[in-house]
Amino acid sequence: MNVVRLIAAGAAAGVLTAAVALPAVGGAGVAAKSGMEQLNLKPQPLEEPPLSERTLLRDANGKQIARFYYENRESVPLDKVAPIMRTALISIEDFRFYEHGPIDIEGTARALVKNMTSGGVAQGGSSITQQYVKQVLINAAETPEQVQAAQAPTVARKLQELRHAMAVEDKYSKDQILEKYLNIAYFGAGAHGIQAAAKRFFGKPASELNLVQAATLAGAVQNPDRTDPNRGRKAQQALVERRNTVLDRMAELGKITPQEAAEAKTKKLGWKDTEVRGGCEESEYPYFCLYVQHEILNNESFGKTPKERLRLLQRGGLDIKTTIEPKMQAAAEKAIRKYVSTKDKPVAAQAMVVPGTGEIKAMAASREFGRSKKKNEMSYNIVADAKHGGGVGFQQGSTAKAYTLAAALENGFKLGDGLSTGSTYYAPSYSAFRDCKGNRVGDPKHPVRNSSEGGGGFKTLQTGTWGSVNTFFMKLEERVGLCKVVELTKRLGVKRADGKPLGEYETFTLGINEVDPVTVANSYAVFASRGQYCKPMAITQYTDRDGKVKQFKPQCEKAMDPEVADAVSAILSGVFTKGTMQEVGGIGRDAAGKTGTTDDYTAAWFAGYTPNLASAVSLGDPRGAFSHKLIGVTIGGRYYGYVYGASISGRIWKDSMIGALKGVEAAEFTPVDQSRFGGCGSGCAPKRKQEEPREDGGEPELVDQLDQFDDPFDRPGNNDNRRERTGQDNPGNRRG
Repeated sequence: MNVVRLIAAGAAAGVLTAAVALPAVGGAGVAAKSGMEQLNLKPQPLEEPPLSERTLLRDANGKQIARFYYENRESVPLDKVAPIMRTALISIEDFRFYEHGPIDIEGTARALVKNMTSGGVAQGGSSITQQYVKQVLINAAETPEQVQAAQAPTVARKLQELRHAMAVEDKYSKDQILEKYLNIAYFGAGAHGIQAAAKRFFGKPASELNLVQAATLAGAVQNPDRTDPNRGRKAQQALVERRNTVLDRMAELGKITPQEAAEAKTKKLGWKDTEVRGGCEESEYPYFCLYVQHEILNNESFGKTPKERLRLLQRGGLDIKTTIEPKMQAAAEKAIRKYVSTKDKPVAAQAMVVPGTGEIKAMAASREFGRSKKKNEMSYNIVADAKHGGGVGFQQGSTAKAYTLAAALENGFKLGDGLSTGSTYYAPSYSAFRDCKGNRVGDPKHPVRNSSEGGGGFKTLQTGTWGSVNTFFMKLEERVGLCKVVELTKRLGVKRADGKPLGEYETFTLGINEVDPVTVANSYAVFASRGQYCKPMAITQYTDRDGKVKQFKPQCEKAMDPEVADAVSAILSGVFTKGTMQEVGGIGRDAAGKTGTTDDYTAAWFAGYTPNLASAVSLGDPRGAFSHKLIGVTIGGRYYGYVYGASISGRIWKDSMIGALKGVEAAEFTPVDQSRFGGCGSGCAPKRKQEEPREDGGEPELVDQLDQFDDPFDRPGNNDNRRERTGQDNPGNRRG
């Protein structure tokens, strides 16, 4: 430090002690003595943590869809601030800013006189550099106590502030210090930094501020709470008075003419009250936004602890590119609006996922997102699981039968293999179904019946799936083994929406577990991608405040043999032409899917896919699916006696997929490996009649051979097995 600076610092210390300590503290002698004992006027480096910056979310095309912030701030370089704004601020806060060092001795002496004559602290005499230091310390504070300490009216604090200011002046140019101050200063109305303040107060960037607006913002920094225009007329009047003080000071310094000041003082405040909205409630895609928000809060890639991740989201200034595709999102929203009204109590929800990557391309729901019960809004993410801001989900219904079908094919069944079933199914014994821990979970007392599927008979994997025959799938699950079905289901990424373990009961195949559309769509995407499971993906990359880019790649692994997935697709393709979606029809390209109607019509689903895109649509009443069933309901202005999977969900799926895939070249499924899955094995269809010669030489007798293919427990004489008693009564089976 040169001699001149030492002399100035020494003089400053004396003036500083007198100007600040004496009027501010009763019994000032003690405070002054304490301050002088700590006097050590050497530069002390200031730790400058990054400012809280807004985090932006963008769609797959780069358009902004949401923002998150702890403090509404958008830092800008000094050349993006109107010159008149810089002049106004310097005029009122530190008119000798470019002439003095870290402390303005003349200003501090002036503050001394003012404070001593006023009997209080009327002026602080702080330079812009000192004010910047104070704001940095406040910004770095983690607790209320630290905030209070950063602005305590003590000599010790002011001397420490001066030491930091000396270091700042050594480190930066005056323009750099002014830029930093303009970006850290609080202007009121939730606006931190000059850019946010210009937009919040006047609806324009800082580069376009005029004289009146610049004087207003320059006046606001002194006491932003008292002059916060958002607080009403009294505060707005105080801000006008402060603005006029700035104009007078600018005229006094010759920065503007007295006539310009007089004219500017006649102007109205000009408060625009431009809200800078944040959070998912203001997003164009609120449900997807919620998913992304929770993905960040749950993902250790964004911080080791939840607190670190929340801080990064609100303050980190990230620019996040997501997977959502506006065209596909629009297609989903349009299709949902066509069949379900925002006023309906039952809610339709849809998710679209790319096979082979897990990228979520659309998340839509029939209700608007919000907290107004009067407007029938929803405040949670009904399209996703609880981990991503969702609820408990809805029972999956018959869309879960696809998992049993896949397990059967994986364990040796062929396309033509089948089983004979009745219209009602009873477990042959408690041990006929065992969960993956080996517990017996069969329930011989619980009947499983067909509904619209009608009676029994011989069903192959194809016809049983196309008709979605309950009793067929119960027997198929029994033959394959419950645990094998559960294990494959887990490999497809299926989890309960509430985060609890999957319920492993005999009626597992009927979809008794509550799930969400993202999970179901993603599980069906495994079939479309020929056996590749990919974790659902909502973020592709982010750029941090320093311009560093972090990219996220799909997280995929093999879940089943490609040939098994091909066989599943071949069978599920027939649902559109020969099965429960026959009335609705297909989408004009290779597609496969499965309807899902739950027991007692508590929910209705459709899940399906093409090689390009997988999607699932749920429909249920969030007030309580079991107390508000889809029976005798009016949805979208149309009355339904019973709502099946194809009634609404299937139609939404069809319309949305046609729209989402418009312009996308059609892809084809891989043909079935006939050498592995063609024909039938041990479960071939029975010959209905067979001629046998008569001993008396008469006409051959027609003998029904069906029984030889029936399950042994269905034969006469074996009913005792069906009624085996062990005292077990599994309530989970009651919900199939």
